Amino acid sequence: MATESGAAPEPLTYYYRGGPISESIEAVRTARGALRHVAIVGLGSGTLICYRRGDEQWTFFEIDPAVAQIARDPSLFTYVSACAPDIPVVLGDARLTLAASRQRYDLIILDAFSSDVVPVHLLTREAIDSYLARLEDGGAVVLHLSNRYMELGGVIAAVAGREGLVAIFKDDDRAIPVPLDYKANASVAVLARRSADLGALPTRPGWHERKPDPAIRVWSDDYSNVLGAILRKRFEH
Repeated sequence: MATESGAAPEPLTYYYRGGPISESIEAVRTARGALRHVAIVGLGSGTLICYRRGDEQWTFFEIDPAVAQIARDPSLFTYVSACAPDIPVVLGDARLTLAASRQRYDLIILDAFSSDVVPVHLLTREAIDSYLARLEDGGAVVLHLSNRYMELGGVIAAVAGREGLVAIFKDDDRAIPVPLDYKANASVAVLARRSADLGALPTRPGWHERKPDPAIRVWSDDYSNVLGAILRKRFEH
């Protein structure tokens, strides 16, 4: 829904301005001076496209053609139609289509969900490696990890530790059980090869570096521990 007649729609829920996802985009843009190419895994309603500026080239990677059709229908959502009606959407499993892309990106945002959680095959060591292969030097990967059922920050910290990456995290902690302001608490991780690639983000309130927990084994295409992630969410958070 637009904020006023003719105005661009206001990002809401997890994507609200000033939230962790918004902060991540702005911090990487500032650190690099500009964003030329941005890849987003997961289209949803298309909210994130309203963060695009100027001649930045943003590309969405979406597995479900129905989602792409719904996001482009202005009678249902207006983010795409108002902010970038011609935005390219690459259909197919994003892990495969992004890996096949010849483009390198300044920023890659993982925002894919299935039944309220990120699909496991998008969080493994091999998956992270495939994102890094498409990432420009000095770029960053933003992972949206919000969900009710699994603690995934430890999984990402384990992969980051193995790959020698800097990993910082933020969990919104606003005490609002029902988002009456249409702003939902988000859990976000940002990965980079060097701290400098993240600009001032690590020093902003709520952001913290997380070292790997020896008890959490790195997830791979051959191994994942969904039950462990569920138990951590249930008893530790």
